[in-house]
Amino acid sequence: MATSFLVSTGVVALAEVGDKTQLLSLLLASRFRRPVPIIIGILLATLANHALAGLVGEWVRLQLGAQTLRWALGSSLLAIAAWTLKPDRFEGQVAQTGRYGVLVVSFVMFFLAEIGDKTQIATVVLAAQYQALAAVVLGTTLGMMIANVPVVLLGDALAHRIPLRAVRIGAAALFAALGVFALAGAGVN
Repeated sequence: MATSFLVSTGVVALAEVGDKTQLLSLLLASRFRRPVPIIIGILLATLANHALAGLVGEWVRLQLGAQTLRWALGSSLLAIAAWTLKPDRFEGQVAQTGRYGVLVVSFVMFFLAEIGDKTQIATVVLAAQYQALAAVVLGTTLGMMIANVPVVLLGDALAHRIPLRAVRIGAAALFAALGVFALAGAGVN
């Protein structure tokens, strides 16, 4: 259980650096300049999104035999490793809050931005691999917060000092290693 939590936290924290949701965090922070509701919105959106992804991972694990699951997990992790090397660009515009407030706008935008994102797919794969839904969801959520809260709090000054290419390569290597371990049968029951 501790392994699934720690791996999930580390993988997502690394994979998030330079990701579109981190760029969204920066845009929300610079637009609204209200870090607390933005951070709460990110937390709630991530918990909701990753809980759904984790449930999908559990369902996939129950549908596939051990051999098929091992190959599906290993291949998925290797694909995520390759995907991690591609830099994200956030193309959306931060909308006016209107009557909904910063928290609701942050929640909705972050939840939608995470749909189909590599960290959501990683959550599906990790939940299927480790069979520890709560540990994986809490770990991936913590990883998301580790990557995004500093961006919200420190904004643009922090974003320009992070060596994004090096972090992407490190995250890709971690996903690749997990894929190789999964293909070898490690961590898949």
